[in-house]
Amino acid sequence: MSQVFYRKYRPQKFDEVVGQESTIQILKNAVSQKRIAHAYLFSGPRGTGKTTVARILAREAGCAEEDIVEIDAASSRGIDEARALREAVHVLPLRSPYKVYIVDETHMLTREAFNALLKTLEEPPEHVIFILATTELAKVPDTVVSRTMHFRFNKITIPEIVSELKKIARTEGFSASEDALKIIAFFADGSLRDALNIIFQIAGGGKKEIEEKDARALLGAPKEESVETIIKAALGKNVFETLSLLDRVLESGVEPMLLGKLLLRNFRAILFLTLDHKNERILEHEFTAEEIASFKKQLPKTVADAEYAVGQIMSALSAPADDFIAHLPLELALIKIATYGK
Repeated sequence: MSQVFYRKYRPQKFDEVVGQESTIQILKNAVSQKRIAHAYLFSGPRGTGKTTVARILAREAGCAEEDIVEIDAASSRGIDEARALREAVHVLPLRSPYKVYIVDETHMLTREAFNALLKTLEEPPEHVIFILATTELAKVPDTVVSRTMHFRFNKITIPEIVSELKKIARTEGFSASEDALKIIAFFADGSLRDALNIIFQIAGGGKKEIEEKDARALLGAPKEESVETIIKAALGKNVFETLSLLDRVLESGVEPMLLGKLLLRNFRAILFLTLDHKNERILEHEFTAEEIASFKKQLPKTVADAEYAVGQIMSALSAPADDFIAHLPLELALIKIATYGK
């Protein structure tokens, strides 16, 4: 288990890519019909396969490794590098029909570098394909976007991540409980790469059976019972108990942000169930039957209570960080939930 999972199990073919079906189908059609564009832009969250798909597209277009050039815009972002690229694109590929330039983190380029890149995109040599990848589309000038074929990469869903982790666990010869995989997928936040890194760290310690407590321990996340007791106290309008429980969990070393994410996850589930118990079908991919049954015991009196709780935790998670009292936004949110309607 010496090689990290995200490298070992990186997709090598279009059909191995997870969670980007519509994009993959369009790219496969373009390759089969020999209608490959001169410039592509892949945007979306980190760990969703942008650079991986770029490399697959390059290979499917017939490019040998020596004719695929990867550029990290975070470290090669200036005008000098962009000018060097403008000159390099005129050099013919060594042994391929195309020379492919993959520019990762494109949004990091300077304005002058973007202007230089734009000139290349406007009049590209026939043997060149550009594939730009970015996690921050808003920072890429519209003039650049308009000269590319743009594909948006989506966050990978929890069921898709869980399914991939199960396959890898079987291949690597260890087992992982459904609960463990779901909590890993939740904290990976749509990034299969992050999920693979998490499970690699746990399995790398030689564990043959991974349980939810192992995932929570590595992530620094609190036990599910701790999250449930805080929610029960807050929805029960018991301010003192809510703050006491919060303080106890944070004193154990749990990061406020991690706790906040778990509170939001559970409050959202409670909102769905408060709206209609039939909504448990929506939650089955993320929670176990035992967890859903527990949520049903915590339902507030009104939908408004559940909606308010979700909104307050969302606001706390998006509040500016304060190193002096890092948990203050979460503390204030729970106070508001516990006193709402009083």
